[in-house]
Amino acid sequence: MSTRDFNEHSITDAVVERFSDTPDLRLRQIMQALVRHAHAFVREVELSQDEWLEAIGFLTRTGHITDDKRQEFILLSDTLGISMLVDAINHRMPEGTTETTVLGPFYVDNPPLKPADADISGGEHGTPLYVTATITAPDGTPLVGAHADVWQSDEDGFYDVQKPGDDPNLRARFITDQSGRISFWTIVPKFYPIPADGPVGAMLKATNRHPYRPAHIHFMIGNDGYETLVTHLFIEDDPYLDSDAVFGVKQSLVVTLEDGAGTPPAAANKPAGNGWKRLNHNFGLKPVR
Repeated sequence: MSTRDFNEHSITDAVVERFSDTPDLRLRQIMQALVRHAHAFVREVELSQDEWLEAIGFLTRTGHITDDKRQEFILLSDTLGISMLVDAINHRMPEGTTETTVLGPFYVDNPPLKPADADISGGEHGTPLYVTATITAPDGTPLVGAHADVWQSDEDGFYDVQKPGDDPNLRARFITDQSGRISFWTIVPKFYPIPADGPVGAMLKATNRHPYRPAHIHFMIGNDGYETLVTHLFIEDDPYLDSDAVFGVKQSLVVTLEDGAGTPPAAANKPAGNGWKRLNHNFGLKPVR
């Protein structure tokens, strides 16, 4: 066939062949597979010109709304389950380690370093929650000096980066002690909607999907010689555990909060009694190959 005479049956092979001289073998594999799968999708649904233009417009709007505080493309990847698929392929975890989940769009590099038992709630309203966690190797050996970044939304479902001002709130970095332990005060998280005022929200509405994520606290934990762990802890009995908008829930990451009683530990500003909760968890890190 002439190189000027492509049709719906021959165009795919021609485009795949056009990438055959790509020097980087991995890039060649990715580009050729992308063409084959994208063309197969177009054939399967017999995409119309108007639908193709709407798709281009959707991606354009996704780019326009993305900035240094909002990553709509990550949100799109999350809501299509692609983020979790990539995560699952790249994090096959051995026994004794903690399962991973999506990073999400609201992580901030170099959060403020806080001492043990610090209160990161910043005076936000909510039920006080005392968190203790131990970071270990797969065999249970405590990891001393590991760093753990934590972040979460407030009771209204907003992260600090979504609100006016630059002061970090409900996020911090902790360093494990000689027992591999961190501890801090925060508030009990609550379910919340992902940002739904942009293209991703419009897609969810058009497909009759809700935008809610179940209540959770984010953790990013690292230590020399181990893979960095990105995960959440989800709160048991949340109404959205089985329909997380970004498909991030794993049963091993669902935790039950215990009722606190008496004098809260290491917190002079917390009222004694039954008005607080506690959470204790162990995180196992995967050694680097």
